[in-house]
Amino acid sequence: MNIIEHFSGVTLNSNEAMLTAVRNARIPLCISDPNQSDNPIVFANTAFFDLTGYSESDVIGNNCRMLQGEETTPESVAHIRNAIDAERSDTIEILNYRKDGSTFINALQIGPIYNDDGKLAFFFGSQLDITEKKAEEKRLKNLADRELVHRLRNIINVMAVIIRLTGKEELSVKDFSALVIERLHALSDAHIDTITGSEEESATFEDLALSILSAYAPDGDRQFELDGTDIVLPVGLVSCTVLTLHELATNSVKHGALGNLDGSVKLEWRKVGDADGEKLVFVWTETGGPAVTKPSRTSGSDIILKLIRAVDGQITFDWQFAGLIVTVEFPI
Repeated sequence: MNIIEHFSGVTLNSNEAMLTAVRNARIPLCISDPNQSDNPIVFANTAFFDLTGYSESDVIGNNCRMLQGEETTPESVAHIRNAIDAERSDTIEILNYRKDGSTFINALQIGPIYNDDGKLAFFFGSQLDITEKKAEEKRLKNLADRELVHRLRNIINVMAVIIRLTGKEELSVKDFSALVIERLHALSDAHIDTITGSEEESATFEDLALSILSAYAPDGDRQFELDGTDIVLPVGLVSCTVLTLHELATNSVKHGALGNLDGSVKLEWRKVGDADGEKLVFVWTETGGPAVTKPSRTSGSDIILKLIRAVDGQITFDWQFAGLIVTVEFPI
């Protein structure tokens, strides 16, 4: 029986034009007949053959399980079976195998096709190779996990410096405990409020900078100076700005001016315009810290550098002996 005869009872596929469109569609597609033994494939288009590496003679008359292999999970197979038994449309992620044995992650969409009498005539299955998408999701998750570990280590290091510098002040045990707790709470609040806050809320650069530097400077606002105009950040720049400031403050506490009670940071920002449009420019200047030498390795976490590049921003480091100067530009 030819393809047209197979679809003779289904209005959707009763003409040659529709069949030609399905055959030439770029989305891989196969159709099976649940009224035959073992629900065999009765039609597959060119995109299906290209994706799987099988030919028409390999596929027609065989069940779709031919795409399963050793690492295909029983759970995904059961999900497909349940959808077929219930005659419902569904989407299932399943590991499938090509004819050459290579694998791909298939976002399989299946569903029933009924004839004019409302009786089940066929099942369709469309395939979408999401292998690269899943690999990118895994890569981003690994990056996020590494960044989380990086930030947790940084917080612990910053806490240690805060406790050590607070201990140098002439305080009673009671006052020392109260001041340490207050400063650690400020550090915690800055991370929670500025990193987990909703980006849909308006935020000014000054508010973010004040929140972060107030938390990181062990000796409070004596250790930093803010100088800039009132600039409301676009939503897309909030995360990037926050994480960059956290990174600069963390490194300053660990290696620079904020790790010294005589050290300080001046943060200046402004909006500038040129032929390429408006930019937010901020300059981080450290003084009074230890002598500065350019590190042998690039500082900053991967996620900061990626975020800055993602918004077409720039960051430059000037390793002055008297203190680090960092200039950041973001287009707004």
